[in-house]
Amino acid sequence: MPTADLVITGAHVRTLDPRRPYATAVAVRDGLIVAVGEEADVREWRGPGTEAVDLGGGRLVPGLVDSHSHPVWGLDLATGIDLAAVTDLDGLRAALAAGDRVDGWVVGYGLDHNVFGGRTVDRALVEDVLDGAPAFLRLYDGHSALVSEAALKAAGITGPRVFTQRSHIAVDADGRLTGHLVEHAAMELVQLVMPRPSYAERRTRLAELLGAMAATGLTGAHVMDLGDLDLVGAVAEESVLPLRLRFAPWCMPGADADDLAELVALQGRGGRHWRVGGAKFFMDGTVEGGTAWLDHPDCHGQGTDAFWPDPAAYSDALRHLHRAGVRTATHAIGDAAVRHVLDTVASLGPGGRLAHRVEHIESVPDELVARFAEVGVIASMQPPHTDYTRADLSDEWSLRLGAERAVRAWRLRDLRDAGAVVALGSDWPIAHFDARAVLATAREPRGAASCGAGLTGIQALEGCTSHAALAAGEAEVSGRIAVGFRADLTALGVDPVEAPADEVAEAPVRLTVTGGHVVHRGL
Repeated sequence: MPTADLVITGAHVRTLDPRRPYATAVAVRDGLIVAVGEEADVREWRGPGTEAVDLGGGRLVPGLVDSHSHPVWGLDLATGIDLAAVTDLDGLRAALAAGDRVDGWVVGYGLDHNVFGGRTVDRALVEDVLDGAPAFLRLYDGHSALVSEAALKAAGITGPRVFTQRSHIAVDADGRLTGHLVEHAAMELVQLVMPRPSYAERRTRLAELLGAMAATGLTGAHVMDLGDLDLVGAVAEESVLPLRLRFAPWCMPGADADDLAELVALQGRGGRHWRVGGAKFFMDGTVEGGTAWLDHPDCHGQGTDAFWPDPAAYSDALRHLHRAGVRTATHAIGDAAVRHVLDTVASLGPGGRLAHRVEHIESVPDELVARFAEVGVIASMQPPHTDYTRADLSDEWSLRLGAERAVRAWRLRDLRDAGAVVALGSDWPIAHFDARAVLATAREPRGAASCGAGLTGIQALEGCTSHAALAAGEAEVSGRIAVGFRADLTALGVDPVEAPADEVAEAPVRLTVTGGHVVHRGL
């Protein structure tokens, strides 16, 4: 009889396999689970080369997966001064004055829209503390940035421009550039002239980041961009990637037949613990930036346009990829955006509908909640985003939407109760990648979402395991602890289902196993 590479005993195993929900021991060989049961069931799998781990009563669950993350692209997003803790304009000015500069630039990220206290996002509010330096400050949503006059000049920006996607360069009533760049195409104009970390620095940071993610119990991530695959491949050659990375390259407005063919050709490219599988669309932007596509305008009269200037072109592109067997994920925050995605998937006809998913879904009415299960579209949501709102609805997100729409915030439980598949993630670096925080916040949503019901403990765990597997089309190989499944496992010091949410958020991570490799030990 062959022997196992790894045997785990002394565990309270929650398998999520209905045929055997609980166990105390697991054996692993060649990256797959070969035995699940009691200690006697794995005894014969032990051999001289078997690594034996006694969890001493630790709680073992299927490996946790972040269903929406940017671990490679995010290396560039999360660069410079971390502004996430800044709460007001005075704090922002102080942080910029004291912060380090990168090749003469002031670069920051994680800036909360609420810092401006309802004021227009304008470089005039911070220009004097920059001493003439070029500055690029990314707002927390990742869809907009505030830049200084020197940065505008460095990029050759002298006025508004027309983009193929729904982006813009903001000006005030007098036509003066405010420095607020909204959406990717506008920001890229400045990013092209900004300092960039070296390849060696990015390689080191990626390895460190993935290790830190594994230390929170993560064994995988659905990467909602293409990233730098050469960088990923190089790190994967040097060592075992602590997380399985599944990339979904972007399909942007203006994509023609050649672009779509290239997306199809990318599918399946990969190496050990990473591969390309899927495509990512944007149907809108963000509520705070005024670019979420809404049924009715926000309080500033914005939010009535789709990210794709011709929404029908989006639908055509999704249908093309569907026929080619490519799974799609669409960023859709506003109700009009979500409705258009659901209508598009419904137009595909019966069969294959679970191949497609919607990302974010921040505010939707009852009829759209019910349609997710009816149409067979997966809801991919990020509970930690609720931290950017306030229970009294005084935050920028809530004020822009108005109270009627704000109280429909992040309807995680409603979607589950309606029969939808709900996969959970963080959207790092928009929110912290800690998988335990995702589990905890899904059960106890914050801010505007706190008036609604959170997920149960088992629903939250499923969101990071079995439902994440459904979202990736991998339910036959992952998301459960069962013979023949991938040996992706997470061991915590508390039961993530039964323990209170605040204890889950701080739970010791005893062990993280990806593909049979122990990638984190906290025993």
